Amino acid sequence: MAAETSTPTVESSPNNSDVLTDVKSKAALVVVSLGADRASQIYKYLNEQDIEDLTYEVAKLGKTNNNQVEATLDEFYKLCLTHKMMTDGGLDYARNVLEKAFGESTARNLLEKVSKTLQSKPFNFFMKGDPKALLSILQNERAQVIALIMAYMDPEQAAQILEQLTDEKRIAVIEGMAHMDRVSPEAISIVEEEMKRKFATIITSEDNMSLGGIDFVADMMNNIDRSTERKVFDQLGKTNPDLAQDIRDKMFVFENILDMDDRSVQRFVRDLDTKDVVFALKNASEDMKATFFNNMSKRMADSVRGDLEITSNVRLKDVEEAQQRIVNVIRRLEEQGEVIIKKGGEDDDIII
Repeated sequence: MAAETSTPTVESSPNNSDVLTDVKSKAALVVVSLGADRASQIYKYLNEQDIEDLTYEVAKLGKTNNNQVEATLDEFYKLCLTHKMMTDGGLDYARNVLEKAFGESTARNLLEKVSKTLQSKPFNFFMKGDPKALLSILQNERAQVIALIMAYMDPEQAAQILEQLTDEKRIAVIEGMAHMDRVSPEAISIVEEEMKRKFATIITSEDNMSLGGIDFVADMMNNIDRSTERKVFDQLGKTNPDLAQDIRDKMFVFENILDMDDRSVQRFVRDLDTKDVVFALKNASEDMKATFFNNMSKRMADSVRGDLEITSNVRLKDVEEAQQRIVNVIRRLEEQGEVIIKKGGEDDDIII
């Protein structure tokens, strides 16, 4: 892509005299329209070559007019809407809704474009599977095979599978994903051929894909329950302490609240359920309790202290679940740019 020097092509239409037709230019225009902050969030999901290619297209985009921007963003919105309907509701559901909204011809074009995108991703047939059903299929596979397939899942789905694996296989899968980098099309095809006998489908890969890695494992670990998280790190700390530390350094967990600045703590505390705070602090350190009490209103602090005194016989599971809900609130606010968090071993604050 970077070697091309052609300018964006346009086509005439009754309503738009110069609508972009080049896909690469459309992608660049969408990125530019998002603004630098939002565009940077997209870049973190791309590999180095995609970043280079997209940056090149943005650099050579040149001037655009309102017709180009409006038409491109409208198409992008429709494609996103189609993708969500197809993945959430299925092809028939998407076709029915799109035909009612945009007409049969437009619906057909949108479905064709999105279908090609969905079919280009290896192991796509796993994406909508029920975790228990997938587990019954994957649990007897080799750890390397499970690691490869889970690397294509979103972190939440991968976390659900990981929680159900045996302790021994769970560690082997984590190590496999963490050490995974770029996987050749041949290796992916071999695994897909093996899965084809069970799913009656195969999807091929054209290019080497960036998969797994420490960041992926950390993201996945951020989505599993606290009990499983503790088991993983206890065992991984014995067998591969360096890897355990590398993963921790990329994560944000309840204990990292101690590293947050007061303003950020004050912000997320406002969104918490008081009951969650009480349960989460039940077995917390004095430093953690002080962090919460020093950054909440006097009225809330008095209420929490009172509830802590009278609340007894709290199960560890309930404490861990409350802490996890608090962490989820913090992550959501971080994504919205409302709090600053420091993860694991990072020296600098991360603002997202």
